[in-house]
Amino acid sequence: MYYATLLEAADAVRSRNVSPVELTRGLLERIDLLDLSLHSYATVTPELALAQASQAEKEITAGRYRGPLHGIPIAVKDICNTAGVVTAAGMAIHADNVPDHDATVVKRLLDAGAVLLGKLQLTEGAFVSHHPKITPPRNPWNAEYYAGASSSGSGVATAAGLCFGSLGSDTGGSIRFPCSANGITGLKPTWGRVSRHGVFALAESLDHIGPMTRSAADAGVMLGAIAGRDPNDATTLAAPVPDYLAELDVGVRGLRIGVDAAYNETGSDPAIVATVLEAGRVLENLGASVREVKLPDPAAVMAAWGSYCAVETAIAHEATYPARWSEYGGLAKLIDAGRAVSGVEVMKAHHERLAFTGALAALFSEIDLLLIPTQPLADFTIAQEKELFATAEGLAGFLRFTTPFDMSGSPTITLPGGFTAKGLPLSFQLVGRHLDEALLVRAGHAYQQATDWHCKHPLP
Repeated sequence: MYYATLLEAADAVRSRNVSPVELTRGLLERIDLLDLSLHSYATVTPELALAQASQAEKEITAGRYRGPLHGIPIAVKDICNTAGVVTAAGMAIHADNVPDHDATVVKRLLDAGAVLLGKLQLTEGAFVSHHPKITPPRNPWNAEYYAGASSSGSGVATAAGLCFGSLGSDTGGSIRFPCSANGITGLKPTWGRVSRHGVFALAESLDHIGPMTRSAADAGVMLGAIAGRDPNDATTLAAPVPDYLAELDVGVRGLRIGVDAAYNETGSDPAIVATVLEAGRVLENLGASVREVKLPDPAAVMAAWGSYCAVETAIAHEATYPARWSEYGGLAKLIDAGRAVSGVEVMKAHHERLAFTGALAALFSEIDLLLIPTQPLADFTIAQEKELFATAEGLAGFLRFTTPFDMSGSPTITLPGGFTAKGLPLSFQLVGRHLDEALLVRAGHAYQQATDWHCKHPLP
């Protein structure tokens, strides 16, 4: 049942049709078989996973069932501290870094009874490119195509049936891009909804931690486990954490969904435009009202994101850069850029961020959700990725549907929405109001009840 949803696996475990140990052994064997070519895992933790699975099995047999994550094998992006397990953040400089404590998100998953299969590979420091000493994860649909940059290991492992769900991070699109590239579902929560304590930073005020799964409902399960106030992270929000599945079957009837055709379609591949339009038709057929809106002009905030990310990355690496510059790869260029940004430039970027965030909040007084693409290009190859991301202009253009909503801190859900003629996944995003993740899960679930794109898988 490698391609079961997390909730399907949970039902099987709860009803004792399959044991956590059997489930974990099966996935470890599949990782051994497939990940030599996929390279999605940075570190596999078989002994730890089997010990956790055995403990879960004993608890469930004794009637101490903790909930839908109990006994379920998952994995986390290798920026999340794990006690006694290497956390390298995609960097050669941290190859021997073994934390003595778990990140809050890891602790909360383990408290929910999850089984940790290992740590998932990422780009250097969670930015754009992989360190020269690391083999990048490969897209399981076609190894010549983009796997999604920073959280690519999480996207590949989840899509290929090497875990039942994973954690990724999103600073400029890195939950959303690997979900799009690999045909899975991703939920970027409101900034501050999920603790960043014990998570290696790229840009503190832009970093979002969230679930990457096979369904919207699964994303709700994982978010419910990791969300909420954390005394160790003063930026976490104090708002109560709802049951994200409580209104799962309410549907979308009466919801107001905004579409800005000019924003969505300018510079976008026709296959992506068609996917977004079809998603709108599906949601409309389910009872939502799809209406034309005008998104606040994102150009200035898109440009501001580059300065913000560069400066905050320079801060995150102060302890090791430039002191150990020779051990860095392409990330050094971003840090150098950040160290050159003036205070005036930073404040201008900050003002653009405030203005866009306020204008977006005003738009959400008129609509409930915003429907947009995830990325502008379809059938995006590794060769195209290297060429496009080599320039600031090329990278900014590719990030046009993602960075504005990192700057605003808005929650988004990314959903599979079809395939190109070459057989590569297509997707779209729904953007919500701050702290409206439950509505995103509900709308995503309604869409996935009416379609089966999320049920397609790349490998046997």
